[in-house]
Amino acid sequence: MTTAQKLSFDVQLSDHARTAAEREQVLASPGFGQVFTDHMISIDYTEGEGWHDARLQPYGPLVLDPATSVFHYAQELFEGLKAYRQANGSIVTFRPYANAARFNASCLRMAMPELPEDTFVESLELLTQTDRDWVPTSEGHSLYLRPFIIATQVGLGVNYPSKTYKYMVIASPAASYFAGGVKPVSVWLSTDYTRAAPGGTGAAKCGGNYAAAFVAQREAVAQGCDQVVWLDSHEHRYVEEMGGMNLFFVFGNKLVTPALTGTLLPGITRDSILSMAADLGLEAEEGRISIEEWQAGCESGTLTEVFACGTAAVVTPVGSVKGADRAWTIGDGTPGPVTLKIREELLGIQYGTRPDTHHWIHKIS
Repeated sequence: MTTAQKLSFDVQLSDHARTAAEREQVLASPGFGQVFTDHMISIDYTEGEGWHDARLQPYGPLVLDPATSVFHYAQELFEGLKAYRQANGSIVTFRPYANAARFNASCLRMAMPELPEDTFVESLELLTQTDRDWVPTSEGHSLYLRPFIIATQVGLGVNYPSKTYKYMVIASPAASYFAGGVKPVSVWLSTDYTRAAPGGTGAAKCGGNYAAAFVAQREAVAQGCDQVVWLDSHEHRYVEEMGGMNLFFVFGNKLVTPALTGTLLPGITRDSILSMAADLGLEAEEGRISIEEWQAGCESGTLTEVFACGTAAVVTPVGSVKGADRAWTIGDGTPGPVTLKIREELLGIQYGTRPDTHHWIHKIS
């Protein structure tokens, strides 16, 4: 683990920041991850020296040698979280230290240096405070924060991990991740492709996991579905994730989500729902769900709702399922009451309209 040295950020403000009018035009319809704020965070790492040259600087391109390690061996990873403008005008984030811990767990798996958790959170605070005018005021909108780290050593040697790295944070105003908002999505059961296998990188938030998923997502769209559902790598029967989101199955008053086996990403939203279920009068457990159990439960009426969850989309209902040899509808295909209750509670905590009894909100300004 790297020494938790205290870094001082050099602040270099942009001399070409967008005007208020330009910013408001973007914020009126920000989409998701399309436009970025005026500044970014950068911290360098060198083996033997540790983390150094922490700075906030104008947003702009990077200059990297064509032989930079990240281009050839994909040693990189990222995180995702949001800043919210609450009802009282304050700006907050949701469980940033949980993201910091997951970031470092991913770093360990990818043979990359850990970043002190306080530095991780301070980098988010500094960027958000500097670009606070980019935090939307519209209902349901937020400022999406993307911390990431890349290997920067120049050379094509593959025997050892890079000795130098760059950590960065960029930010983008965001509307709803799915254009339909809380409209139920349709999902495709992928039996030809696997997201992750035991011993692999499934629990790390590295880009390679997502790159390998594109072909299956393209297949889902070709089948008329919105998203792909990943199954286990051995039998292709047991449900793991939906795209880049965790799944929950609702059996009346009980929530069941696939257990973390090392092949699933340990979602912050997933963990939050497990923790807050009792507050809403629900039981919650981690378990194992096969596609046969999923279909049979829907047909018998014992499985009443299914939803996906993640930072970007929060909570998204699943309305229908399609596979190579089967298809069925969940309930009546509309968002169920448990799904909507959980979504409203999470959003209420994040936007300050519900009490934060778990102390998940981290105030920035």
